[in-house]
Amino acid sequence: MGKAHGSRHGSMQFWPRKLAKRVYGRVKSWPKQKEAGLLGFSGYKAGMTQALIVDNRKASVTKGQQIAVPVTVIECPPIKIASSRFYKKTINGLKVISEVYAEKTDKELSRKIPAPKKAKKKIDNIKDFDDIRINVYTQPKLTGIGRKKPELYELGLGGSKDDKLKFVKENLGKEVKVSDIFKAGDQLDMHCVTKGKGYQGPVKRFGVQIRSHKAEKTKRGVGSLGGWRAQQHVMPRVPHAGKMGFHTRTEYNKLILKIGNKPEEINPKDGFLNYGLVKNDYLLIKGSVAGPKNRIVRIVKSIRPNKLMPKDAPSIQWINLESKQG
Repeated sequence: MGKAHGSRHGSMQFWPRKLAKRVYGRVKSWPKQKEAGLLGFSGYKAGMTQALIVDNRKASVTKGQQIAVPVTVIECPPIKIASSRFYKKTINGLKVISEVYAEKTDKELSRKIPAPKKAKKKIDNIKDFDDIRINVYTQPKLTGIGRKKPELYELGLGGSKDDKLKFVKENLGKEVKVSDIFKAGDQLDMHCVTKGKGYQGPVKRFGVQIRSHKAEKTKRGVGSLGGWRAQQHVMPRVPHAGKMGFHTRTEYNKLILKIGNKPEEINPKDGFLNYGLVKNDYLLIKGSVAGPKNRIVRIVKSIRPNKLMPKDAPSIQWINLESKQG
């Protein structure tokens, strides 16, 4: 018998359980930063390996000792700034009032959107605005994943309104590297799209208990779909079979162990399994990152960093470079 005042089970944060619209997530809120500059970046998940680090957490029982940790390798080729967007506050939120494209963009960008036209307004002529954000596009052609069509997404900027305007004037159309935004020891929020699992039953999809062999009709199904006469229909919260995975998820406060610009330091002899060799700058992230290999991951500065974590990255003593890495 259920509890009369028992709280519901399962997080409503992930409701409704629907598929992502695209393979890279949408960032709805940006952290605040006093310095002018980009608040995020993106990279491609190459795989995972192991590393030995010296634990530098103050309250850890292994402080000062070597510990083995799983790490995720994310390849981060440079991104380019395609355009700047000017926003005005309205009753219904921010509204785009003007967009200025760079004078020159890569031909691969036309695979994603029609050839960008120069805006009628110049940046210097736009005076009445409340916020500035930029559109950037990736360069997958620099990697070995076998794609040329870039991803196009919006990034927030840090600093005051005047600082943002100055940054846009100086960097519109230029390349930006991951080392220009992050440093080792920073905390990041990873906006990912998880692996797609296809059509799955309620046992795997919702974790319902497998029933006894004496159960009526089915073993791998739910015990009850609801009332027979009161409702006369199945509630949407009842576990059912359906499509599983490919959801947009955010993992908070991931630690950067290293930002490297020498791929030979991390590449296995035969390359990463089902990915190949890393050819650009890369990030070593402590722990796992959602999503399959080759998929883009949007990386944003932490919006609510853990104050108890040390600001300096732990020193890396050894990295596993075996050929068959996941």
